Amino acid sequence: MPSSYQAPSRKDKQQATTHSQSSSTNTTKETATVGKILASKGNDLFALRPQNTLHEAVEMLRDKRIGALVVKNSEGGLQGILSERDIVRKLAETPGQTLAQKVEDVMTTNVEVCHPDDALITVLRKMTEGRFRHMPVIDDGNLVGIVTIGDVVNYRLNELEYEALQLKQLIVG
Repeated sequence: MPSSYQAPSRKDKQQATTHSQSSSTNTTKETATVGKILASKGNDLFALRPQNTLHEAVEMLRDKRIGALVVKNSEGGLQGILSERDIVRKLAETPGQTLAQKVEDVMTTNVEVCHPDDALITVLRKMTEGRFRHMPVIDDGNLVGIVTIGDVVNYRLNELEYEALQLKQLIVG
């Protein structure tokens, strides 16, 4: 037997292991909120006044590539929302006479709003049940942004991708 040979000991079976994940880090879930969407997408908010025409609204929707505009009163408070759907309904009711009409005559005035700390699942349910796709965000009485159903779905898809990656890492190690 060579002189450098040493018989195996208990210490040899103890391997250095790393723990980048644990069951608690893989199962702990922060509640997804409206504020997280606004933080990632920004607070861009496109607004009109009630006295603007639908022609001006249509141009803004086209130029900004969005589906709805908030309508603010003279103090900057939320007075309504004007969506593509509102405009299409009015087009059907008054063909050829629609674009000259005022925003205040077409906008939705009973607006559902949310807050930055609202859970996304709650907002998604409200949107689905109310059959609308845009929701203004109010914080301390001030209009701070707007979330769309697309924002919520995209955020959730990214979460699902991340969860799938975590599961793969947990299984593979």
